[in-house]
This record gives sequence, structure tokens and C-alpha cells, in this order.
Amino acid sequence: LFRSMASGSWVLRCCTARGSIQEHLAPARSFQHRFTIYTQQRHGFRKAPKKIEPRKPEAEKTMEPFKSSPPAQKPVFYTISSTLKHLFKPFVFTVGFTGCAFASASIWQYEALKCMLQSSADERHADWLKKIRPPKELDFRKQVNKWWSDLSEGQRTVTGIIATNIFVFCMWRVPSMQRTMVKYFTSNPASRTLCLPMVLSTFSHFSLFHLAANMYVLWSFSSSIVSILGREQFMAVYLSAGVISSFASYVSKMATGRLGPSLGASGAIMTVLAAVCTKVPEAKLAIILLPMFTFTAGTALKTILALDTAGLILGWRIFDHAAHLGGAIFGIWYVTYGHELIWKNRQPLVKIWHDWRTKSPGKGGSY
Repeated sequence: LFRSMASGSWVLRCCTARGSIQEHLAPARSFQHRFTIYTQQRHGFRKAPKKIEPRKPEAEKTMEPFKSSPPAQKPVFYTISSTLKHLFKPFVFTVGFTGCAFASASIWQYEALKCMLQSSADERHADWLKKIRPPKELDFRKQVNKWWSDLSEGQRTVTGIIATNIFVFCMWRVPSMQRTMVKYFTSNPASRTLCLPMVLSTFSHFSLFHLAANMYVLWSFSSSIVSILGREQFMAVYLSAGVISSFASYVSKMATGRLGPSLGASGAIMTVLAAVCTKVPEAKLAIILLPMFTFTAGTALKTILALDTAGLILGWRIFDHAAHLGGAIFGIWYVTYGHELIWKNRQPLVKIWHDWRTKSPGKGGSY
């Protein structure tokens, strides 16, 4: 099962990086030497003497800003109190968004089960109508329906995620949308907009190779993760993982003082990969270009964690290693403890929703 789905996932691991955009300004200083020479013509009309400006003291000269180019940006270090104050709002948003994601998934599952029970009688009626009057379908529509029905439940679930990522990627190509994309679709702790980009940056890719690599890995592991968690729980975990990995990136950037925007879905995809590798560590994976070399999912997860930890400690700036580690740790924790603590304790919420649905007027009675 995993060999066919994840054969190409490991080789693209290095490509599923949560991209990091850093701006480097070269240091440049302008030294201004002022020489004032006053002369008069010896013959002809005399020019009016220029007004002599008083010389500024040295203290004022040092206070003048650089006019040619700004100095190079250096890492900004914050105190512990200022860091905690700056991260308080993103932390509250992360907790609130995660709770809303799992609550919405619980209600979504309840509604899906209810619709499934109601549609059983409708399907029998529809089959009887098809025998009497067969529907006319175009060849293209038949092919699309056949392709969709052949997909697994996991692949059908991530199709919407992939389509959203492609749409956001196309928006990056529109010149008039650049400011909006940088403001809302890149997560940066130095930005005035802190919370909403934590979600939107999960669906944002500027590079085509970055987009293709991330979506390939998501597609490869989609059947496995949805079979483990289910469609509704997977969506809650994926969206929560995007916000949690962004918050981990915020914490790392504030701690090191290396502020800058990041974007990409690899934080959430690392959660999916870590969850699958933790749940079935004996599954065999292979490199797509080197299928003769196989390794277990547990070994792959340990290697990924080691590389991202080394990158975070050594300050490698190619990938957002903090976001990778945050997503991977959340995936490991959820399949080990989180499922028991969160998803299996959703019955009180579902009961409240059920009571509200049955008591609301026009809802069709009890279910």
C-alpha cells in the first residue's frame, strides 16, 4: 500500500521546504566631506558674496541620517517580556483556530452521517428511475465521473487543497496583487498582520517547483492519512498543523532575531508525513529515481527530524526548519495522544449540536 503511494515522497522531501524569503541589504555608507571655497572675480562686475552658513557641531553631524542608502539590517533581538507580548496574540489565535477546526470537523462528520442515512432511500429511488429512463451523458462527463470514482477517498479529499494551492500560485503571477499577497499570504512576525497569514501562507507557493513538490507528497500520503484519521478529522489536523507550524516559525524567528516572511504547505505536510510514519513505522518507502533502495517509514522520519534539528541549531536559512519541526512534532503527538484527548472526547459537542438541530424549527424533526 505504501510502496505505490509513497515511492516518490522521500526524494521530494528536500523540495517540500516551507520557503523562506529573506532580504539582504548590502552595507553602504555615505561619507560627506564639505569643502566651501569663496572667491571673487578680479575684473568686471562683482558677484554678491554668498551667505556663510554656520558650521554644524560634530554631534549634529553624527545625528544626520544616511541619505544615499540605509545601513545593513542586522538581527533584532528582543527581551523575553517583549517576545512573550508579541507572541501572545498569535498564540491565542493558534489555540482558538485549532479548537474551531476540530469543532467544525465534528459537526461536519455528524452532518455527513445524517445525510448518508437520508440518501440511502433516495439512491434506491434513483436506481429505479435509471432503469425506466437511462440518463444521457456526454463522453467528457462520463470520463470525468469515471476518473473521480476511481480515486480513493483520500485523493478526493486533498483535491480541493491542491486546487486552492494552484489558485493562490496563479495569484502570485498578477502584478497588481503583489502587495496583498505579501501581506496576507506570507507569515512574518515583523508584519502588522500576524494571525490571518498563519493560515493563508499554508496555501501559498511562489515557486512552481516548490508547489509541485509539496502537492506531490500530499497526494502520495493522502490515501494513508485519510484511512487512518478519516476525512473530517484529517481536514482538522491539516488546517491546525498549518497554523501550529507557522507559530513555531514565529517563535524561532523572534528568538533568533532573524525576522522575515515564510510561505508554503510543508509544515502541514510534515504533520501528515510524521503521522503516517509514526502510525505504521514498518511501512516500506523508496526513492522514485532509485527504487532499488528501500527504507522503513520510521527511519525516514528520524532522518528528517535530525536534518531539521541540525538546520535549526546551525542556523541554516534555506528552509524554515522551525516550521518543519513544529509540524512533525504535532503529527507525532496527535496520533500518539491527541486523537484520544481531542477526537474521542467530541461527544458533548456533537450532542449539543444534535439537540439544537432537533429543536430548531424547520429542521425536519429528530434524527
